[in-house]
Amino acid sequence: MTFGFASPSHVPPPPSADSARLGRMLEPAEWASAGIPLLRNPREVVAGLHDRHRPGPSTAIVAVLDAQERVTASASFTEHAAAPDGWGFRNVLLAHLRRVTPHDLRLRAPVRTAVLLYCREGEPRWTETDGAWMWGLRDACTLHGLRCGAYITLTPDRWQVLGEGRGGRRPRQAPMDEPPGDATGVSRREMRRTTASFPDAPRTAVGIPAQNRSVPRRTGGGAPEAHRHTAAR
Repeated sequence: MTFGFASPSHVPPPPSADSARLGRMLEPAEWASAGIPLLRNPREVVAGLHDRHRPGPSTAIVAVLDAQERVTASASFTEHAAAPDGWGFRNVLLAHLRRVTPHDLRLRAPVRTAVLLYCREGEPRWTETDGAWMWGLRDACTLHGLRCGAYITLTPDRWQVLGEGRGGRRPRQAPMDEPPGDATGVSRREMRRTTASFPDAPRTAVGIPAQNRSVPRRTGGGAPEAHRHTAAR
């Protein structure tokens, strides 16, 4: 009898051709057929995350929502990757989720939902980077016991919920508030803001390689009951 187990998040992917990397991404049709729950009020969720984190280019915001779509925890960080890979995105998302909220793996079914907002240049339509983020979000949610929720892009023109067609012109991508890093083609990550509603049980990712860790910079408000606490500084 053979048993299957999820690969540890700290184990790097085996060497493979570029086709393997392209296999770790989801296209809009695949995403739409995966049963991703629709947000009741995506504009409110996007506006709340934008006000809380003020994202600039290449900023990702992962947020955990309760059944009423209230943000119970969130983290933002910058992500630069010359060759987007869902494996690396999964690792960094999982690391930030572990820092700001306990897992729900003991529950029979997920009761909380994770959504991802990614701020980038270009047009709102799907790109390979979006596909890699979708793959990474889905896998990170599985490993943290969360329901995989919406993937949202924020561009200079508009925000867009990919796979659904819903979007709007406000809010838009904020201007970059710091100079870009060196164009080395190597993935660079930096923690921007973190909020959590579980200050008594902070989670720090263990066994995540140095290149998958982010350096905390500052904190921002989370759910109403979480304004007094932060999970990381």
